[in-house]
Amino acid sequence: MRSLWMLVAAFMFAGMGVLVKLGAPHFSSVEMVFYRSVFGVWATYLVVRYYGISLVTAHWKVHCWRGLFGLGGMLLFFYCLTQLPLATAVSLNYSWPLFLALFSTLILKEHLHWPLVATIAIGFVGVILLLRPTLDEEHWVAGVTGLASGFFAAMAYLNVRHLGNLGESEWRVVFYFTLISTLTTGAWLLLTTFNPVTLDNVMLIIGLGVTATLAQLAMTRAYRTGTTLVVSSLGYSTVLFAGVWGMLVWSENYPPIAWVGMGLIILGGSLSGILSIKTTHK
Repeated sequence: MRSLWMLVAAFMFAGMGVLVKLGAPHFSSVEMVFYRSVFGVWATYLVVRYYGISLVTAHWKVHCWRGLFGLGGMLLFFYCLTQLPLATAVSLNYSWPLFLALFSTLILKEHLHWPLVATIAIGFVGVILLLRPTLDEEHWVAGVTGLASGFFAAMAYLNVRHLGNLGESEWRVVFYFTLISTLTTGAWLLLTTFNPVTLDNVMLIIGLGVTATLAQLAMTRAYRTGTTLVVSSLGYSTVLFAGVWGMLVWSENYPPIAWVGMGLIILGGSLSGILSIKTTHK
């Protein structure tokens, strides 16, 4: 039952995607990442202070790489959310376990397992099916951007794995990620411009921060108390929640081939995550 916290996280992540799309007419992608990060850094700091977790680290370089890769992935993902149907954008971003499995073999020199190769191939066939038959020519840039967000997210999680091996707590990792995201996007916006925050759009900002932070907390609890294999698989329910939200809010309709593509991404990502976990624990 503890693994079911991941369903809460998935629902909240899908809700965050809804708010990003609704916020697109009011704010840029950089602004939404900034507001999401500001809320996250303060919420994480309060948790860290409450539990007395030290923020002192000797591994700041790895934290910086994790933060920059994670920020890059989030910026690309938020942009993709504003341009594509919700479930399509989420599915492309959730290609990150496929990239992570690939990087684990190429960068970390982990042993090559042919079942893992097969699951990666299944996932990327899903990406091809999702992109080619279902996206208009004008949306291809956004589609590639969504896939790139998965690439950057995988690089971020590669650094998260490294930080875990170094003994860094998950809260310290989340805190420095949100801090780096806040400072970087804040500096960028100071050099460009902020769109006005009004009574009409302030609830979008608050909702974005709340859903993103609750999703992060629920996911952390799921991985801490649940079964890793179950939690990893349940994480893909975000795609299903996103599909439902897309149909309810924007009447988005997906052709059968799109659902097949999303299903293959879910299958490939889930299996690659399971095989990677099993290999790690051998």
